[in-house]
Parts: sequence; C-alpha cells; structure tokens
Amino acid sequence: MPDDTRARRRRAGAGLGVLFALVCAAVLLTALPDHDRDGGGACTARTLRSWSADARLTGEFARYGDDASRVDDWTGGDGTHSVRLPDGRVLWLFSDTYLGQVHGPPNPVGESYAWRDTSAPLVRNSAVVMSKDRRLETTLPTPVFPDPGPGRWRWPVAARVEPRSPGSSEQVVRVLLWTRTAGQAPWIYGVPTSTEVATLSLPDLRLEGITTALDQSSVTDPSRRVLFGTTVDAGAWTYVFGGDDGQAASRPASQAYLARVPRGRLGQPAAWEYWDGTGWGVRTRPSPVLGDGRRTGVGSAYTVVRDGGTYVLFTMAAGTAGLTTITSYWACAPTGPWHGPTRSFSPSLPQGQVAAYNPQVHTALSDGDRLVLSYDVNWLDTTGGVAAQANLSRNVALYRPRFVTLRLGKPGP
Repeated sequence: MPDDTRARRRRAGAGLGVLFALVCAAVLLTALPDHDRDGGGACTARTLRSWSADARLTGEFARYGDDASRVDDWTGGDGTHSVRLPDGRVLWLFSDTYLGQVHGPPNPVGESYAWRDTSAPLVRNSAVVMSKDRRLETTLPTPVFPDPGPGRWRWPVAARVEPRSPGSSEQVVRVLLWTRTAGQAPWIYGVPTSTEVATLSLPDLRLEGITTALDQSSVTDPSRRVLFGTTVDAGAWTYVFGGDDGQAASRPASQAYLARVPRGRLGQPAAWEYWDGTGWGVRTRPSPVLGDGRRTGVGSAYTVVRDGGTYVLFTMAAGTAGLTTITSYWACAPTGPWHGPTRSFSPSLPQGQVAAYNPQVHTALSDGDRLVLSYDVNWLDTTGGVAAQANLSRNVALYRPRFVTLRLGKPGP
C-alpha cells in the first residue's frame, strides 16, 4: 500500500474536577493592561448553565451526507468550522473528509446503518455551503486547499470575512490553515509545521492564494510547536488563539497561546504579534496563557467566544475525560488570567469505541444568550487505522458533526 494511502487511512480513524475562582470584576479590570480593555462591557465569571442536543442541525448534516444522488460531495468529515458570508449563506469548513456515495441500510454485515464502500475517496479538506434558510446545498470542488507537497497537508481551522485590504469596500474570506507533515507515532495527526492564511474570493469562494503566518518547522521538539486557529474580535484587534501538541507527547493537556492582528489584516503576516507572557512582539516566542500540562489546559482544537466583557473558552477536558467531556474556562482578557475549569458536560455519543473532540462554537448560528456548539466523533483505534476505516465505512453516521445548544450564566446553585 502506498505510504500516502496508509497515512490517510490512519488519519481517518485518528482523532482522537471542578474548580473555579470567583474574583471581583472591578479588581480584575483594574489589573488589566490598557491594550486588553476593549469596551465590551463588564466582566463577570461565566459558566455553563444548561445544554441540550440540537437535533435539527445534526439531522441536516445527516440528510445532506446520506443524499445518494451525488457521488462527489461531502458524506462525512471532522474539524468542523463555519463563517457567515455577507449574503447570508454559511460556509462550513472541514478537515479530513469522505466523498463518494452513501448506500442505504442494511450494510454488508446486516446492520441497520447507512454505509459507504471502504474505497470511498478521502480528501484532506472540504467546504460545504449552507443557504440562508440553513439548508446544506453544495460541496465546493475538493480539496479546497491543495497539499503543499508530498506527505504534507492543510486543515482549515477558522475563517473570517475581512476587507480585501484595510479600508477596502471589497470583502474576502480569510481561512486559517494548519499545515502538517506525515510522521511516525506518536504523531498520528501529523507533525505540526506551520500556520497559514488562505484567501477566498466573494461571492464565488474561489481560492486566490495562501501565505504563511508562522512557520514552526525550525522548532526541534514537535510537541513545542504552536499552531494558531480560533479567532475572536475585540476592539481594534482580532485575537488568534493556538495550541501546542503536548498531548502527543503524553501530557494530559496541551497549552494555549495567543496572537493578535489589527482587525482586517489576518492575511498580512507582518502584522501578527505574539504574547510572550509580559507583552506583545512580532518575532517573539509565544508563551502560554493557559495550561499547566496536567490538570488545566486545552485539547488540540478548542474555541473561544466573548460574552459581554468576558471571554469563554470551550475545550475537551484534561486526561481521559477528554474523550467524552467538554469543559470551559473564563477570563476578563484574552491574555488571562484564565479561571477554571468550570462546569463540564458530556454530550451524546453513538455506541461503539468512539470519542468526542474538537468542540467549536458557531457564532453564525448563535443568537442572544444561545450558543450553538459542535463536536466531532471518531472511532478509537490502536491498529493503525484498519479497524477505524472499517467502522467509519459500515456506519457513516459516526464521522459527522453533532450539535448542542448552550446557555451561559454566573456560577451559582
């Protein structure tokens, strides 16, 4: 079997307490550096107050993925991210993605699951367009972001609509990409290599170019390389959070890092600044803003939102709980201090040897105090991907996003 095919099959199956401090908001705000105050309102401690499954949105991806009328569209994937486009559509971005045709049940072993052939195409990234009435309509030609070279690939991890250039009335979509390179265990997700920014035209979503924001290939220890993803706007800045691959080095949790870019300039690498623990620098080595690598920290992919003047971070929990449990932290500034983990929850998982990962808030679908969060599901496998490949093919529902609705509030009984 070619190495690239074997790597893709391994990836297809890969993917695999409560403490919070109540601090007076006035005291915290007094201690914040001036450049982290953004006029977003008072900062108060935030925690999860309630959550419920979003069957309608989960079902829409099942409907689209099971549509057997097309043979070159999305039928399952992970790395779920979204961005609202100026015309009201929503662009959904995925990492590893199955294409091909889905067959109705029963599957070849007699189970009542929709299924796909084990030879179905697997691409490194894809994009699906949702209409204004929240119906999935079409898959863009795949892969949207071509591999940068043999044994290397790109995963989209966040997207924003920005002016083409500062002050321009023309808008484009900037997509943050993780570039990874095939490697040996424990790097079953690939070796972290760089953070890139792609530009898609509007309204036709055509790839115009890709530029490198931060190259980490010179960092000798791959577990210390930092890739940046989730973004949050605050005042004049777009904050970009990232993480290392500490979990691949057998640490229970990875650490979170922070960069910032003047709003509208994600596509300009020279405009990126990195937090070094005391201040911002263009060429500085990023320092962690969250995580001790043991009890506190983040998964390899996490999400951050603003709730008034408070920043809330959702991630898989540290340790073995991170296979099933989503938790959160809060802070009054992107640089911290971050408090938590606060209340956790374990969303529904299908039967089998599966795990949840990559919790992501979708602001394009959230409103008021209601947050829509997705999580991905994959088959756990220690056999190099053979068992995972078979299980993801015999039940196509396993490798698709699931959605929940969250409501935040102040900690209390």
